[in-house]
Amino acid sequence: MSSENLPQSPERAESPQAQRRKPRVAVVFGGRSSEHGISVVTAGAVMKAIDRTKYDVLPIGITTDGRWALTADDPERMAIADRKVPDVDRLTESAEGSVVLSVDPGSREVLYSEPGSVPKALGEVDVVFPVLHGPYGEDGTLQGMLELSGVPYVGAGVLASAVGQDKEYMKRVFLSFGLPVGPYEVVRPREWDNDPAAVRKRIVGFAGDHGWPLFIKPARGGSSMGITKVDDLAGLDEAIEEARRHDPKFLVESLLRGREIECGVLEFEDGPRASVPAEIPPVTAHDFYDFEAKYIDSAAGLVPAPLTEEQTAEVQRLAVAAFDAVSCEGLVRADFFLTEDGGFVINEINTLPGFTPISMYPRMWQESGVDYPELVDRLIQAALTRSTGLR
Repeated sequence: MSSENLPQSPERAESPQAQRRKPRVAVVFGGRSSEHGISVVTAGAVMKAIDRTKYDVLPIGITTDGRWALTADDPERMAIADRKVPDVDRLTESAEGSVVLSVDPGSREVLYSEPGSVPKALGEVDVVFPVLHGPYGEDGTLQGMLELSGVPYVGAGVLASAVGQDKEYMKRVFLSFGLPVGPYEVVRPREWDNDPAAVRKRIVGFAGDHGWPLFIKPARGGSSMGITKVDDLAGLDEAIEEARRHDPKFLVESLLRGREIECGVLEFEDGPRASVPAEIPPVTAHDFYDFEAKYIDSAAGLVPAPLTEEQTAEVQRLAVAAFDAVSCEGLVRADFFLTEDGGFVINEINTLPGFTPISMYPRMWQESGVDYPELVDRLIQAALTRSTGLR
């Protein structure tokens, strides 16, 4: 890629020009997880919504093999087309060029390099908007690197991101704070590798206590990838292998009969607030609310959820309590079951919920009076005012 096509480095901070320049937002997306494609779709929606009169945007895609690449600022090419999700490789400006963010907290300079060429400065980044879903992005790894670099970023910090990604420890934290959690079992890699027969026996015992069907899911996955509903012992091994294809640690959960309710939490100047809740109705074309239903077939959620005032207030209270329990920042989507006995059980939180045009989190806030561009702007502004490090 020729140097004339590269973004120009802004003036240094001490100059009047630098003082007047717009904050530069690096939107980082893609990544090495199985949610790579959905991350690209999310990034396209976010980039399209960013107010270009207020911010400069630097799109940085991470390929599936981990290369940080300069990509085209072209949100239209980042949408689902013909039931297929996009990928970073198709958006990169160069097949070999790479982007490097300094880990020196005294510099927020971004460099671009190609083999055999002198690295070129792309200028400083004021804030990172990470839209990576799953491991190597949503799980605290990227957040740790940004903390080392001293670059503010949108969303949860290292601990909250890690806990929010690992469903085992998420549930342990919820229980320690007195939040209602459904029955579950955790199977660690060594347990399955060393004695699968003992694991099967434990799962059958769990089913004896709580009944079939069961859900087998990756412990540190998202977007409903790798999850299988198992009706009996015959399908168990195949479901376990599917979960382990995404994560060697997996969870076994019982079926909670009831309604699926979601609630968004957004951090305002005076603290976190909850949105109106939404309901995910039964998906007749799918066995449960899986990846295809969420992103390909665009299952319609009910916003707001048809709940009583008391039920709405309770799920909003629990959503904010979950946000605080994990020490989240910025945003969270909290997912619940409203069980047949009338109580709420928290299933999980997402510290970086889906931000696609059909995603529930933006839809809930739209109904709550915060439209998509304002939602994106609030997240950026909150990150710009928040320091890195202990806080």
